[in-house]
Amino acid sequence: MSDRVVLAYSGGLDTSVAIGWIGEATGAEVIAVAVDVGQGGEDLETIRQRALDCGAVEAYVADARDEFATEYCMPALKANGLYMDSYPLVSAVSRPVIVKHLVQAAQQFGATTVAHGCTGKGNDQVRFEVGIQTLGPDLKCIAPVRDLALTREKAISYAEKNSLPIATTKKNPFSIDQNVWGRAVETGFLEDIWNGPTKDVYDYTDDPTFPPAADEVVITFEKGVPVALDGKPVTPLQAIQEMNRRAGAQGVGRIDIVEDRLVGIKSREIYEAPGAMALIAAHRELENVTVEREQARFKKTVGQRWTELVYDGQWFSPLKKSLDVFIEDTQTYVNGDIRMELHAGRATVTGRRSETGLYDFNLATYDEGDSFDQSNARGFIELFGMSSKVASRREQGLAGN
Repeated sequence: MSDRVVLAYSGGLDTSVAIGWIGEATGAEVIAVAVDVGQGGEDLETIRQRALDCGAVEAYVADARDEFATEYCMPALKANGLYMDSYPLVSAVSRPVIVKHLVQAAQQFGATTVAHGCTGKGNDQVRFEVGIQTLGPDLKCIAPVRDLALTREKAISYAEKNSLPIATTKKNPFSIDQNVWGRAVETGFLEDIWNGPTKDVYDYTDDPTFPPAADEVVITFEKGVPVALDGKPVTPLQAIQEMNRRAGAQGVGRIDIVEDRLVGIKSREIYEAPGAMALIAAHRELENVTVEREQARFKKTVGQRWTELVYDGQWFSPLKKSLDVFIEDTQTYVNGDIRMELHAGRATVTGRRSETGLYDFNLATYDEGDSFDQSNARGFIELFGMSSKVASRREQGLAGN
């Protein structure tokens, strides 16, 4: 029996050509695996048939949209995961769910190797291969573009020579990766970091310069997860999809950043994540109401480390799993409603309420009903400043010598 290779398959030119390319270069049979994480475009059955027409011996397709939203996007929301304080991990959170299905397919179909379409310059090669090594330690990895010298020119020539059922002439100037959590755009004229993005870069968001009337939304959370919009129950997937639509119509969630890649280079990236950015803004504000001060301060540190691990392809690592436990514990009381106005590129919180909040009106008010005993403040300040006061005396004493 021939060796078998599981290929992460998108249905595009490069991965379609890779089916035959891998077969010729390695002598192995290729099993194409397509995973739907909400990227839109063609339906899975069309993609599956194309893989078979391009020479795959098996084609496995998985609708992982609910799984992706619940098990991958929601942990990112709970962590307020923003790499470099800006990027909501659009591609980074999708890779581990794709890896999980690739490894399952390899085990199901008796494959020894997993292939992906990444180049040698990006983060995704690390995310795929570290994840595959972790979930399937006996599996080998290859990347046709990186390891088998499959350039775009060679891909077009191969497709035409072999009459593959794939369009070969249209060349999008950008490299695009998208899913329900957001959209990532790079390369082309964007590589000159002085160039501003043009209108054709964007798809998930409308131009915020000419917005429609403001849109007010009430987001209900239970344990850090959105469970209703304007009182209507939603699943995590539905919450993201609806907020993509509503926040996207207002131009919310456009991000233009020069990013520190894992491989050591800086890269210019354009992201669109209307739903993710609006939900993170709402979630953060509800945490301000419900999470105790010292816990909240430490969670920022944990959230940043969690974000860096996920960006660096360490989703399945022991440290990331340990941080998950802490983050999950902090969400116990993150329940309530956030009212938000979506308008002209901004998602602005205008109201918050929670049955499990720590905001006490009677302690906070300066008016009638104030229950804060202000006489405690003098002694508190004296003790709070004691160590600085003692140190200052020492410094002034030494200065006087």
